[in-house]
Amino acid sequence: MRDFAPRALRPYGYFVHHQGRGHAERCAAVVNALPAERPVRIFCARDDIFPPLRENVTITKIPSLFESSGEEPSGAALLETPDTVHCAPVGWPNIRQAMGEMTLFFVEEAPELMIVDVSAEVAQLARLCSVPHVKVLQHGDRTDPGHLAAYTGAAGLLAPFHTDLDQPDWAAFADRIFHAPGLGVNARIPSRRSARARLGLGEAPVAVVISGKGGNGLAEAPLGVAARSFPDMKWITIGEIQRDWHATLPPNLTHHGWVENAPDYIAAADLVVSSAGNTTCAQVLTATRPWIVVPEWRYFEEQVEKARALDRAGVALHLPHLPGSAHGWRRAVETAKARFDPERQRALAGNENAARATALWLEELSARLWDTPTFIHPERNTLHA
Repeated sequence: MRDFAPRALRPYGYFVHHQGRGHAERCAAVVNALPAERPVRIFCARDDIFPPLRENVTITKIPSLFESSGEEPSGAALLETPDTVHCAPVGWPNIRQAMGEMTLFFVEEAPELMIVDVSAEVAQLARLCSVPHVKVLQHGDRTDPGHLAAYTGAAGLLAPFHTDLDQPDWAAFADRIFHAPGLGVNARIPSRRSARARLGLGEAPVAVVISGKGGNGLAEAPLGVAARSFPDMKWITIGEIQRDWHATLPPNLTHHGWVENAPDYIAAADLVVSSAGNTTCAQVLTATRPWIVVPEWRYFEEQVEKARALDRAGVALHLPHLPGSAHGWRRAVETAKARFDPERQRALAGNENAARATALWLEELSARLWDTPTFIHPERNTLHA
């Protein structure tokens, strides 16, 4: 197998959104797969969310771009925000410092690429500073001028999911999208038998409900309805649950809260009900289970569009909200089981080569942009699929 072509390597910059851990885990997977000689400077508002990073990778901690420091002038907040940006309040010292740190990096170190995961403003900053950027794609209604400027101005777009989960409105820049399903996700799933043994579960059917970490979680009351509708099935929730004072909870419903072994619960399940977070989706696709996806609130309807994409691709049943009745739950579970296609789910799950394939694509893209020698990896198209 041919490897990276030797040449003098200028640094890559990498902006990482600090909410949750998915962005940081994706970043670590990519930078650790790059050649050891490639310097990388990560910019993030937190430096404690990253998995171990190789040598030649540094983290510059910057202020948050959207959290107030308390020093902002109230009058400037009244200025209208233009359509080309999303979060650009005036008078924020935090934003000046964060953008200044990245601009200084552009000037002093002349990076070959700036990878942005995710911020339309940082992507546009790189372009305005004459630095080519790679923008990570996320689902959602991102047809606004700000996102479109970040996408159309990008040298490349990195999609950490299968091409069959693309949105129709991405057709205009489809030729710049590199798909890396499973990127940065530990999607190793144990066997059903071993997972059930570790969790102390018998052979009774189990439904596992998964709430994401980036919001307030799924509501408790409709889960009580679900458990009462299937009294012979154990219902287990992991993650954040919105507690309801009026919820009537049957004995076959158990809340486990945040757990470190989510793959065990997914592997043990006969049915999964989940939100549409990136890690959860990759793990369920790998496990291949009947699946109901109920999106949680996120900016730009991110999870709504992801759930719709999963439904269109035939790997999950998308419901806009948790059913509020026993007959609604029975209908949803029957539909999810009838649509269950393990081979289709497995095909969209991705593989362990995602980080390596992404690193090769970035190196090839960078070499093409800067007119430097490179190579064509013989398996790139296979890994790209």
